Amino acid sequence: MSDGLSLADHITSELRADIIGGRLLPGKALIEADLVLAYNASRNTIREALHRLGQEGLTRYVRHKGVMVRQPGADQVRDLFQVRRTLELQAIAASRPLREQQSDSMREAIEATQLARDREDWRAVGTHSLRFHQRIVGLLGSPLFDEFFTTVVAQLRLVFSAAPDESRFQAPWLARDRMIYQHLIENDRPAALEALSTYLDDSEQQLLEVFNPGSRH
Repeated sequence: MSDGLSLADHITSELRADIIGGRLLPGKALIEADLVLAYNASRNTIREALHRLGQEGLTRYVRHKGVMVRQPGADQVRDLFQVRRTLELQAIAASRPLREQQSDSMREAIEATQLARDREDWRAVGTHSLRFHQRIVGLLGSPLFDEFFTTVVAQLRLVFSAAPDESRFQAPWLARDRMIYQHLIENDRPAALEALSTYLDDSEQQLLEVFNPGSRH
């Protein structure tokens, strides 16, 4: 294709984006025949895309049912938050004063979160909040980390979808994202690190409660 990516690359990217956007939920069957028609692609191309998503931990093969969007569990939550702490906290610890473009992209993610909250579109709230945290990882200046974290974000989106009341789960985080952003604007890295560390601890605990009610992390 003109951008150097194969059709399988594009299909993988679009399906991943649908997961991040909350349009493909855990347990959703990905029917080969439907995808062949939707993307005007061969079965081999569709299978390659689905295989890649499986390698990224976003789909799984279920006997007699085919490929389905993965339903995450508590172990995956712990693993994802270990990754988040490693990348997001390091990004802030090593950061310099925000450049205008970095500040603008973070503010735009927060404003999009606010608009989604005003509409009570809680799936979009979670998606835009995750995009704010992608901007934090972007402070590392590593395209490889950016690409890897996109997969992490897709897995987190599936975790969020498991919350029985996503509105209650998503409600507290916008104010805390704003606080982290304000600390970064002020170049107060210690405060930003403390706010983000507490944010991640609290978010992980709430999600673990979804999978293991009554558990304490």
